[in-house]
Amino acid sequence: MSHPSTQLIHHPYTPPAGFEAVSPAVHKASTIIFPSVAALRSRDWKHKTGYTYGLHGTPTTFTLEERIATLEGGKFCTLVPSGLAAIVLVDMALLKAGDEVLIPDNAYGPNKAFAQAELASWGIACQLYDAMDPADLAAKLTVKTRLVWLEAPGSITLEFPDLPALAAVVRAHNAAPGQAHRQGTVTALDNTWGAGLAFNAFALGADISVQALTKYPSGGADVLMGSVVTNSEALHLLVHFCHMRVGYGVSGNDAELVLRGLNSIALRYAAQDAATRQLAGWLQGQPQIAAVLHPALPDSPGHAQWKRDCSGAACLFSAVFRPEFTQAQIDRFCDSLQLFGLGYSWAGPMSLCVPYDMPALRVAKPWPHKGGLVRFSVGLEAVEDLQADLAQALAGL
Repeated sequence: MSHPSTQLIHHPYTPPAGFEAVSPAVHKASTIIFPSVAALRSRDWKHKTGYTYGLHGTPTTFTLEERIATLEGGKFCTLVPSGLAAIVLVDMALLKAGDEVLIPDNAYGPNKAFAQAELASWGIACQLYDAMDPADLAAKLTVKTRLVWLEAPGSITLEFPDLPALAAVVRAHNAAPGQAHRQGTVTALDNTWGAGLAFNAFALGADISVQALTKYPSGGADVLMGSVVTNSEALHLLVHFCHMRVGYGVSGNDAELVLRGLNSIALRYAAQDAATRQLAGWLQGQPQIAAVLHPALPDSPGHAQWKRDCSGAACLFSAVFRPEFTQAQIDRFCDSLQLFGLGYSWAGPMSLCVPYDMPALRVAKPWPHKGGLVRFSVGLEAVEDLQADLAQALAGL
């Protein structure tokens, strides 16, 4: 090996073992090198006991998966490129033509959209149910129902469902006479809001918990990633094999950023929770506002369930304006905010707001309010500055 290009690629130096640091090392690879043909043929990627190809994991992604599983109180974790990808992976792993999925009417919109478009085209039926009414879920379960999605709280409007009651409905359905011949119905929870901190998804009855790691685990508004966690090895292998077949992968640098974010997740969650409750309570008393939706507020839907099951709340609340304010006025209110950026997502350092057309987003049960709605995400700015910003924008109305 005399040519420099060959020497650089096949250089003999390896650093000494024993290097330990606070942050895990970042491993980036598509190709994994094997010491022998025998090792190549015998190595097992299915149980994460070795490395075969970058899509099947590296020390960095395995480390992140183990930490996310611990955060959620689960045993098995699979990483995917986004929160929506986590939802899609669960759907693809569990559902086949002729099956049915039930989704809360107040769930994350792209979850419903994927079911109503792609899943429908694959011969998989979808029904929407009222998450605040376990009897509605019970009435819509059929022998074809393979998957029930849960979400706590509801997207945008933040109703907090009775998760144990919904899970009990599914368990009763699985145990009903005549059901023994069929595959059981699985419950999957979108736990992005709880982040593994506000409550334990599995203790409240979920079989699978998914998160958009884009939100709290990252915390920087600069990474897209998702996770699927379960305590069931059988469910994990269904998800894991589907993950392999569809070719989902995450980069080592993105995994590094989420690992770094996990170090402060509990502190950020608590700080944003406290600031959000303060702002939501203050906004509730403003004359322009008809209602403030936040699970910790006593008159917000599902407050009793939140109080019973949760130890915290996230950084989101929504404000319903009085009916006399037009959508154009509400839009100008949003435009006049100086510290709340106009943007989707949440749980990052900057506060955000987005106006929504709620009547168009509800099917199972009509939206009860007449006024326009704005969802707020509270960042890490000083709460007194955020309150002053809201006050000046309200004064403009």
